[in-house]
This record gives sequence, structure tokens and C-alpha cells, in this order.
Amino acid sequence: MMIQVKKILRVAVCCLLVWSANIAAVASRYEFAELHMGTQFKIILYASNAKIAHRAARKAFTRIRRLDAIMSDYQETSELNQFSHQGANKPIKLSRDLFRVLDHSQKLAARTAGAFDVTVGVLTRLWRRARRTGELPDQAHLAHALSVTGYQKLHLDAKTQTAWLEAEGMLLDVGGIAKGYAADAALRVLQQQGIRSALVAAGGDIAVSDAPPHQHGWVVAVAGTNAARINDDSTIYLRLANAAVSTSGDAHQFVEIDGTRYSHIVDPHTGLGLEGQMSVTVVARRGTAADALATAVSVLGKERGLNLIDETTGAAALLIKKRARGFVISASKRWQEVEKRSKVSAKKAAGAAAK
Repeated sequence: MMIQVKKILRVAVCCLLVWSANIAAVASRYEFAELHMGTQFKIILYASNAKIAHRAARKAFTRIRRLDAIMSDYQETSELNQFSHQGANKPIKLSRDLFRVLDHSQKLAARTAGAFDVTVGVLTRLWRRARRTGELPDQAHLAHALSVTGYQKLHLDAKTQTAWLEAEGMLLDVGGIAKGYAADAALRVLQQQGIRSALVAAGGDIAVSDAPPHQHGWVVAVAGTNAARINDDSTIYLRLANAAVSTSGDAHQFVEIDGTRYSHIVDPHTGLGLEGQMSVTVVARRGTAADALATAVSVLGKERGLNLIDETTGAAALLIKKRARGFVISASKRWQEVEKRSKVSAKKAAGAAAK
């Protein structure tokens, strides 16, 4: 009897393996795109048929849309803005998503001595106006904005899932972490729908699950590397699975005033947009971490920023800084390992992207 049971189990296992292989073999690639959080969210997934793919993508976009309604600092009715307006000196109960984002942000703020800070809402609004008008914020407005900025002024209570602000007039801005969090959340929804291989891209933030069928990973181009490596004209491509990559920089969001280029990324300590042209790419285990770390490294700069990455388990970073005579490329200790393990040629990358 025992021998017969073992035979049945072996047959069942073999059938399961064959069934799984057939599923992978017939899986097709599907792409979807929608606008959320001020950027295009793109979902690429592999599914056995169009009905499953469309249903999974629809549920993932619904999740992203709900997160946008929670964390947008453009929508006055968002939970984030409602908390900013009501949370001065009294605890406010927050949703699970918003509390998680703020909790992650506060932990990174403490690690970076405030280089990453979601209480910069008033400052970021000043610089949005500066990009529209081409004029620097005046000193009075800048001084006021700095007076209501500081991660120490935001308090969280994990037991009650509440938060409160120390000062009237504080505004929060989670733009440096929200898209990465949304990409992670969308991937989880896709996995719940039975989608094992998927990529979610939100502008410069990308999160991926298992590799596509018959491939070793998702092929992702590292933004800015083609322009920086003028001598060999080569873009760096990485193969990633169950990981995330985020690029932060001022390639599209900046303003030049009196000959100085200011980024949309604001230094919470000075209240000024970062000067010069720079991009930071971070590879991490999750989109939430990669997104926030890319912003933090941008503010910290080369030495302190790369130290932060080296101290973060599973993270690697590449910095590209434009100088008068070309570009300066700097990398964290683990970047070379990541690049060597997953680098692919432009020709192979184009072939993989077409599949």
C-alpha cells in the first residue's frame, strides 16, 4: 500500500510539473497603461489568456487609483491633505496605507538626519511656483516654509495608527516615496490574481516580480547612462527579478534662474532646489525603498549618499553628475556586483524587450 501511495504521489508531482510548464509555455505578454499620480503607470504581465490579463490589470490600476486618492498633495480631498489641514496638535487616525508610507518615511528621515523629509510640502509648493514663473521664492516665504518643515515635527503612534503635527500650516509631500509604494502594491494585487511575472513602472520607478517565461529577468535600462558614457555610447541594462529600481533626477523637472539650474528636489535643510544636473539610480528589494532612497541620496550627495546605500541591505546605487567637461559617475560598493551579474548588451536588451 505504501509503495502504491508513493507511486501516486510521484505521478501527481510529475503531472503538476508538466501542468506548470504548459502554463509557462502558453503565457503571453500583455501591456497596459494609465495616468495616475501625475505620471504614466505601465503594467506588463504574462498570463494564459487576455481575460485573465485584463482583469488583473484592472484590479491593479484600481489599487493605484485609490492610493493616489489617499496620498496626492494635488487633490484637496486626499487623505494626506486632509491630515495636513486637521492634524496640527491633535492625533488623527490614518488609513493603513498612509500610516505605512509615513512610518517608512520617518525611519528614513531619522537615518538621513532629515535629508529625506515628507514635511517639505510648503517648500515644494514654493518651488512649483518658481518653475512656473522663473523666479526664486522670496526670503520671507522661504523662511516661513522652513519654519514649518522638519521631520521631528511629525509624530506617529503605531499602537493607535494615528499621527499629529506640531505646527499649524504644515503640509506633507510624499512624492519621493508614493509611486514606489504604489508599484509594490500593484504587484501584490497582480500576484493575488495569479500573475507570477509582472512589471509595474511609474515614471522612473519600476518594480518587478518573477522573470518572464524562459528569461532570467526583466530587462531594465538605467536612465541617463547612455548620455554619460559618451566614449562608448552604451546604455547600462540590468536583468532584475523580484526587485525594484528607481531613478531620481532633474532631467525633466527643473528651472534655470540667473544662470543656475535648480532641481524640483528640495533640500529640506536649506529650502532650496538642488543645484546642477544629477541623476541617482537605486536598486533595492522593494519599490518603496528604492524610490525613497533615490531621493535621499540626491539630497545627501555622493559621499554620504553612497554610505547610506552601503549600509542598506540589498541596495546598490549609481550617481551621474554633470560637470562642465562631461559627466562624473560614482557607484556604491554593491553596484558593480549588480551590474556584472545582470548586465546585458543593447542588442540582447532590444530582443528581450520585444518578447
